[in-house]
Amino acid sequence: MTELDSLPATRDAYDAVAARYAQQFTDTLRDRSLERALLAAFAESVRAGGEGEVADLGCGPGHVTAHLRGLGLRAFGVDASPAMIELARKANPDLRFEVGSMAALDIADGALGGVLSRSSIIHTPPKDLPALVAEFARVLAPGGQLLISCYATDDPAIPTQSFDHSVVTAYRWSPDHLAGLLRDVGVSEVARVLCEPKPTDKRQFQELQLLAAKN
Repeated sequence: MTELDSLPATRDAYDAVAARYAQQFTDTLRDRSLERALLAAFAESVRAGGEGEVADLGCGPGHVTAHLRGLGLRAFGVDASPAMIELARKANPDLRFEVGSMAALDIADGALGGVLSRSSIIHTPPKDLPALVAEFARVLAPGGQLLISCYATDDPAIPTQSFDHSVVTAYRWSPDHLAGLLRDVGVSEVARVLCEPKPTDKRQFQELQLLAAKN
């Protein structure tokens, strides 16, 4: 897949806020017991399939990559923002982090036992999402596990809705639409969880956690 036209603006925007982002979000899993449970289930499924490497795509400052390693996975991180990768390497010198694009991964076909995309598709323009999930499918081995999280649309019949984001324009997705795009590239939904927002959350959107496996 060729590079996305939207990538330079997204990369530059996250470079500019990397330090603040890392300070604000590196402890987010502490108060998200359900997400920790889903990550544990994802890790167990990866291990059951053969212990392949796991890519945390859009890894940011690397805190979730480190969490995956703590769950026993051979995890590494990829992010388009060099500033984010620099922070990730400093915080986790024993882990591997690479500057790269989810749309054009420097990873061989079928090389991975798992892919995590935690809120990393939210800045992908709708026209580019089918090719992006195809890239996820390309790097997964048969039986490889995929866990995607993103915000969900208000109406499942609406494929996508844009929303203002403090960094750069973002999108939320219909769970059925996203599952259909995965199915088109040979990745089958295993489970989905829709989390209701807390009254104190900045954005009052449902959050989707979608677990799938490559056929």
